[in-house]
Amino acid sequence: MTKKFNIEVDCANCAAKIEDAIKKLPGVTRATISFMSQKMLLEAADAEFDTVLQAAVKTAKKVEPDFEITL
Repeated sequence: MTKKFNIEVDCANCAAKIEDAIKKLPGVTRATISFMSQKMLLEAADAEFDTVLQAAVKTAKKVEPDFEITL
């Protein structure tokens, strides 16, 4: 399953760090974060998508505490 989310991230460097961290999570097939469009694309298996999404949000907030996502 692939879903796109609206996010709020403060700088391009933070977006790159968040993207790298999310890509390393187990279950993530693909992840991209666009600072310019303030979007996150997350791809994971259907059965575990919600678990992977929650882990991705938690990881993003560890990297950048001001990270916001619209679920």
